[in-house]
Amino acid sequence: MSELTKNVQPLQDFDWEQFENGTSTNVSKEELDKAYDETLNKVADHQVCDGKVISVDKKEVVVNIGYKSDGIIPASEFRYNPDLKIGDVVEVYVESAEDKKGQLILSHKKARMSKSWDRVNAALEAEEIVQGYIKCRTKGGMIVDVFGIEAFLPGSQIDVHPIRDYDQFVGKTMEFKIVKINQEFRNVVVSHKALIEQELEAQKKEIIGRLEKGQILEGTVKNITTYGVFVDLGGVDGLIHITDLSWGRVDDPHKVVELDQKINVVILDFDDEKRRIALGLKQLTPHPWDALDANLKVGDHVKGKVVVIADYGAFVEVQPGVEGLIHVSEMSWSQHLRSAQEFLKVGEEVEAVILTLDRDERKMSLGIKQLREDPWENIEAKYPVGSKHTAKVRNFTNFGVFVELEEGVDGLIHISDLSWTKKVKHPSEFTQVGAEIEVIVLDIDKENRRLSLGHKQLEDNPWDVFEEKFTVGSIHEGKITELLEKGAVVALDENVEGFATPKHLQKEDGSQAQAGETLPFKVIEFNKDSKRIILSHSRTFEDPAREEKKAAAAAAKKAAPRAKKDETPKIENVAASTTLGDIDVLAELKAKMEKGE
Repeated sequence: MSELTKNVQPLQDFDWEQFENGTSTNVSKEELDKAYDETLNKVADHQVCDGKVISVDKKEVVVNIGYKSDGIIPASEFRYNPDLKIGDVVEVYVESAEDKKGQLILSHKKARMSKSWDRVNAALEAEEIVQGYIKCRTKGGMIVDVFGIEAFLPGSQIDVHPIRDYDQFVGKTMEFKIVKINQEFRNVVVSHKALIEQELEAQKKEIIGRLEKGQILEGTVKNITTYGVFVDLGGVDGLIHITDLSWGRVDDPHKVVELDQKINVVILDFDDEKRRIALGLKQLTPHPWDALDANLKVGDHVKGKVVVIADYGAFVEVQPGVEGLIHVSEMSWSQHLRSAQEFLKVGEEVEAVILTLDRDERKMSLGIKQLREDPWENIEAKYPVGSKHTAKVRNFTNFGVFVELEEGVDGLIHISDLSWTKKVKHPSEFTQVGAEIEVIVLDIDKENRRLSLGHKQLEDNPWDVFEEKFTVGSIHEGKITELLEKGAVVALDENVEGFATPKHLQKEDGSQAQAGETLPFKVIEFNKDSKRIILSHSRTFEDPAREEKKAAAAAAKKAAPRAKKDETPKIENVAASTTLGDIDVLAELKAKMEKGE
């Protein structure tokens, strides 16, 4: 019995005689339709089922799924299967049991997609390795056909090594691992690199199980970075740090090794899990310090190239792998804080003197200032006390000015030695950093490498002249330049200043003198040692008044006894007599005395 008639059931009471005669039977049309329908498969839209190919040509393939009509599928959906023939069973997707024309609409592509999606999800869950055909390149990777689904293979997931030419993989069938599925957008991401890493992981376990410190292995340079070189040891990678490439300083690893170069390395260390392996290349050659001239000693001169400069000094390579440090303090006899960059630059060839040499610690300190004579060795001869020089102002303090006579020779001008006459509160009022200033050597402190200098001593002491000019009691014109709480600073002639207290600033009309006024001032105190002149404006008009009053009092005192004597004349034989003029003189004298004059 054929598959198409397997569900046919004969009617028990069918009248074959009437059927042959063409007469009506007792079976209704509905019953006949029902019997016919039961002979067909039940087909629903959007389901997947199997069908048999009954016809194949270049344009279409006819498939029977046991329904009342056959379905037609475009031949292009079977391009992946050029050997398709009549009788083959294929999966089809029922898009519609009947269209407007009553035609069954099938799709083989959608059937494959639906079934493939289930297979892809199952492969992801089971971590199954699947076969895929690389169809073409796309942005960032490749398109791979997996179970009829177009999956994405990122460029980074093709191999463990970076891939430069993607086209070499187009058209190849390879194994992949499904690593990600986006159910919403039905996107599938596959990886070939994951399979390689699985194999490498197995190799790593075998290799690292045999690793030992100090072991020498051959490897291939896999990657070169700014900080070191990665070496493939045959399935496991190790890192040669840039400091372990050479005994000398290396600024670029490309100058030591090349990509894909085979080199011997020594295992320096690895962690407990042996995931990170530290390798060395320089350790395969003797240390340069072991080859250093045995006769080299402190005090010898060496030549080298500056390889590194820091603020505190410069490292000089005297031979490959052997470096010495020139501290910034050993670059100049000057005691000023300066940076090493002011003296040397990287790549410069220099000559230096060995200051310390420790072969055990492999350390060497050098100096370049020792190549020049120490200026303090014969300081007394070059800068004797009393000698005059031109210096450069370096910096200020509250108590003076630090100057430099030459590199390494510094001196201090105390604030009191800047000027004979000007009251200097801070050195910045007198000069500025970087300016030149004339000085005279006052004292030499060789032990502390410091000179005591003076500036005002270049001129005669004007206070010897001032002592004669500004005598106590003398009056001079002065201008009030500054008003302070305790008084006023007054500028006098000869570029000298005096000081007046508030009570000595009162003017004759009772008002107080103000800054900027020019008034007569009287010297009431002069001190040469402390260079101090005390002035008074009020005394310029108070003293003359006081003197006049004093003189009047003296005159009155002198006249009073004479008048008294006249009032009591000696009694003589001649009778006393008083005239009108005598009475007037006495009245006037009395009036003056009452006024206090």
